Amino acid sequence: MNWVQLLSLKRFGDTQKRPRIAQDETRLGFDVDFDRIIFSSAFRSLQDKTQVIPLSETDFVHTRLTHSLEVSVVGRTLGRRVGKVLLERHPNLKELGYTFNDFGAIVAAASVMHDIGNPPFGHSGEKAIGEYFKTGKGVKYKNQLTDKEYQDLIDFEGNANGFKILTESREGISGGLRLSYATLGAFLKYPKESLPKKPTHHIVDKKYGVFQSETAVFLDVVQELGMQLKSTENISFYRHPLAYLVEAADDICYTIIDFEDGINLGLIEEEFALEYMIKLVKDTIDIKKYHSLKHKTDRISYLRALAIGVLINEAVDIFLDNETAILEGSFKNSLLDKCKYEAQINDILKLSVQKIYKSTEVIEKEVAGYRIIADLLHVFVTALNNKYDGNASNFDSLVLNLLPEEYKSETNNLYNRIMQVCSYVSRMSDSYAIRMHKKLTGNII
Repeated sequence: MNWVQLLSLKRFGDTQKRPRIAQDETRLGFDVDFDRIIFSSAFRSLQDKTQVIPLSETDFVHTRLTHSLEVSVVGRTLGRRVGKVLLERHPNLKELGYTFNDFGAIVAAASVMHDIGNPPFGHSGEKAIGEYFKTGKGVKYKNQLTDKEYQDLIDFEGNANGFKILTESREGISGGLRLSYATLGAFLKYPKESLPKKPTHHIVDKKYGVFQSETAVFLDVVQELGMQLKSTENISFYRHPLAYLVEAADDICYTIIDFEDGINLGLIEEEFALEYMIKLVKDTIDIKKYHSLKHKTDRISYLRALAIGVLINEAVDIFLDNETAILEGSFKNSLLDKCKYEAQINDILKLSVQKIYKSTEVIEKEVAGYRIIADLLHVFVTALNNKYDGNASNFDSLVLNLLPEEYKSETNNLYNRIMQVCSYVSRMSDSYAIRMHKKLTGNII
């Protein structure tokens, strides 16, 4: 892979090249990407989607939206720091007009939208959609779908759904948000289809990033960027190098900030915070300043800021030390998996799992989410299929009136009809899903 191709400003439908040297420096194409994401309805819904604590009544716990904004801030710094060195290593990029801010803008845009495809109720939302088709009432569709189509459903993936939201064409709108291909490439942490599942231990095979419904636009993107083919039998590519930075920004934020939320909620004692985080920041902490802070939230914020700074430095160094391997596709791990603080990070994550992710509040809301999502899928998929078969009941017709117009497109393809409903449900906020469920089950009028 080479950086000139990887930094392509091409957008869906372009018939002419977009040379970097011709860009308006006051509003670069990569900045336009960020703006389009921020103003999208899919991004707005993240303000009411679970990050750690579902539907928390406190005002300082992170939602998907605040988490995404913080990841973009870290991602921008990672991109700029890496970009500054890459421009020195590859002076031809400077001659073409690229600056270190371009790298920061690409990573920031990809980072701010990294969770845009996640369903309501956190990661349990993905599992709830999958369970409906694997063991729930949706299993009846298995024999009517190809293996890969069915795998898309039973292993529903927020990353692939995000790519769908960002690129899906509909009447009057071609190419979705029409983002630059460089930004889309950086977004694709798992540039492969759903099967085969985890064929290797390479990081790109951990999950998948494209549904069968988006393979054509996916191939257009990766081929324009010159992303390296990984498999000749299935759709599978090695990562765009900047995807490693997007992943690192997410890893840094959820590791440290989820931990901070747990402390502020009282799920983790402050003493644990000092014991665990001091190992990360021992070389940068000012003990006198730490003890001068009178409030717990201020002390934890101080440690959080130091920890994020330490991990940013680590991620930048590891990326730059392994640039050649990353460009060749032979770098098999996430950046933080190779950092010297791996043991400390794993300790923090282990404690977070015990104290936060398995807390009673989280589990209760996730259980409710399973029931809500399964019921919503069943009502809408049944109604849409009954209409196609000419067997729609009065109830089906009423239900379909609740479905937004963009999800009612007539198609004789069962997979596409099901995906329309999955896309609709996945874009709901937590509160909206609850309200819609109450209406459909007669609990509210």
